[in-house]
Amino acid sequence: MTLTENESPQERAFDSLSGLLRYALGDDLISPDAETLVDMMTDDIVFEFPFPMPNGIQRIEGKTALEDYLPKVGAALTIETLALTRALISTDRTTATVEFSCKGCNKTSHARYDQNYVSVIDLRDGRISRYRDYWNPLIALAALGDSELVDSSPVVSSVDQSPPHSHNRP
Repeated sequence: MTLTENESPQERAFDSLSGLLRYALGDDLISPDAETLVDMMTDDIVFEFPFPMPNGIQRIEGKTALEDYLPKVGAALTIETLALTRALISTDRTTATVEFSCKGCNKTSHARYDQNYVSVIDLRDGRISRYRDYWNPLIALAALGDSELVDSSPVVSSVDQSPPHSHNRP
């Protein structure tokens, strides 16, 4: 996909995060066989929220833990649209920064969830190995209220707790 000269990235709407990331990063950085968001991740993915909600999850470790977490988000929130603002890719093509926004709401209370994100993404072998999600936790807290996503363990893991590998964690 390419933008026409009259189309800005802000006008580009997506119905899924996987679609937005595929567009932002392209098939040369994300394996073409990765169709879903979880498919785009390495088995040892580290998904981080540097600014978590109070008592919220700060880190999800491993693809299995992410697969368990994502349906909870989907059960709580309806994402109406996602809009890409910009994607910046490092010259060595191992890191990307993606700026985007979403419009959505809580499925039961209908409280708005209109959020802006900056995601810093580490790439390895055509997959995302680390995803740092910078967002406004107060917007999530207002939309989610007393959801189980608000009061959670700070680290959710499905990987062994041995020392991290230097190529995907600081």
